[in-house]
Amino acid sequence: MAENPTKPSRLVTIRHAFRPGDAGRLIELHGRLYSQEYGFDYTFEAYVAKPLAEFMLTQTLRERIWLVDSDAVLMGSVAIVKHSETEAQLRWFLLHPSLRGRGLGTRLMAEAVEFCRESGYQNVFLWTVSSLLAAAQVYHKAGFRLTEEHAQELWGSRLTEQRYDLDLRT
Repeated sequence: MAENPTKPSRLVTIRHAFRPGDAGRLIELHGRLYSQEYGFDYTFEAYVAKPLAEFMLTQTLRERIWLVDSDAVLMGSVAIVKHSETEAQLRWFLLHPSLRGRGLGTRLMAEAVEFCRESGYQNVFLWTVSSLLAAAQVYHKAGFRLTEEHAQELWGSRLTEQRYDLDLRT
């Protein structure tokens, strides 16, 4: 089904199981949206693709992805990936612009953090860049704190990469 971002969404569903075509769609969605909104180049797709493929092939019970469908088209995601026995990484947090502003990002973040707690992680972290201001608001609302940042060349741009951490023991 072709994407039509101007059409109002009739049905939004969230699932955890991959279907054929999901990896390609997630990589494309990340590539297109980050290029349009932030000027990232094609190398960002490789940054998404490699760990996503590894996740799909090796996912454990302590890892999960939330796949957001709108009118049966994959339009967003977030995932929890095991980094160590005590630490998880939040990855691939993205919603198509037509789904933003509805509380879906906050809901996905809350579910991901709760999953981390239920899975026995002590800390969850994520990497982002400073230009993603709306996402940073969601991170702060969920209790994440900025713990590290540094400027570097990434994906064809000079960006300030940031790490956010959430201590789940408190």
